[in-house]
Amino acid sequence: MRKTTATPADLARRVGHVPAQPGPREAPLATDTDTDMGTDTGTGTDADASAVIAGAGPVARPGERPTVRLRDDAGTDEAPRYAPEWLQLREPADAAARSLDLLDPLRIRLANLPGRSGGLAVHDLGCGTGSMGRWLAPRLDGAQHWILHDRDPYLLHFAAAASPRAAADGSRVTVETRRGDVARLTPDALVGASLVTASALLDVLTREEVETLAAACAGAGCPALLTLSVAGRVDLSDPDPLDEEIAAAFNDHQRRGGLLGPDAVTVACEAFAGHGATVKVHPSPWRLGPDEAALTAQWLRGWVGAAVEQRPELTARAGKYLAARLAACAAGDLGVTVHHSDVLALPRPTGGA
Repeated sequence: MRKTTATPADLARRVGHVPAQPGPREAPLATDTDTDMGTDTGTGTDADASAVIAGAGPVARPGERPTVRLRDDAGTDEAPRYAPEWLQLREPADAAARSLDLLDPLRIRLANLPGRSGGLAVHDLGCGTGSMGRWLAPRLDGAQHWILHDRDPYLLHFAAAASPRAAADGSRVTVETRRGDVARLTPDALVGASLVTASALLDVLTREEVETLAAACAGAGCPALLTLSVAGRVDLSDPDPLDEEIAAAFNDHQRRGGLLGPDAVTVACEAFAGHGATVKVHPSPWRLGPDEAALTAQWLRGWVGAAVEQRPELTARAGKYLAARLAACAAGDLGVTVHHSDVLALPRPTGGA
């Protein structure tokens, strides 16, 4: 969605909810001991696990299809975007984490929208491979038309192909795709919108971009459901003295380049409230245990790698730390809670509702 060139560091920023936008891209997933995501050699030994590469995060393995390279208006190439295998790995955790408590007030607002008889028009910003639609569309009644926005044409293609076809009550769900940049979003782009959604997006936006989003939603008079923004807090079982240093360095890494990182929810609440919206926030943590060992291992690599890029002096200690944490993960002895927040903004309705 952003116009800047994606680098390993950019990928690592996304690792808080962990690179990227959720949603799977179809490709076989190797087991964790087979993966080589740029942080170790994939053999599973302690020596390999300790080879922390600064800024490393879940990206494509050798031989896997990357996302399509894009060319921006200035004619410069963008690096491949988020690895579909990572998006596939995290989708179940995303689905389990999203807040169900925000759905009732959202349903009430949607039921009272003017023109609802024609069905809902839902704009999914930074849709990735469409996991938000797969989670939300079957939980809403009535006909729905989803407009999927992303900068990556490959992800858009997959999102459209893998979208749900029926709402909660069996009504038809249709989709279309739009390639574009959320920073350029205007109320005109949301004419007729019933709802704006996004997942794992707010924390990779700037303050200006969040303000643009809030203004666009207010101008269109439509609610926004923005899920899985990193909260900047991580809890690991068997606490280690290095946990807090890694977390602080990672949070600073997410703020690089003016991005909001763990400040995103606070900024978004202020922006939407400033446009007259009622804003509700609910926690949506990942709770990762032995059944999510592959996801936990990849999250750890990205989390530690980003921290080391931010603070290179952590490198030696972080290598030993990562090796120990990966060993505990492989043994089924590690539990991790990665805190996120979901935001529901209900702007003043337009059209006399």
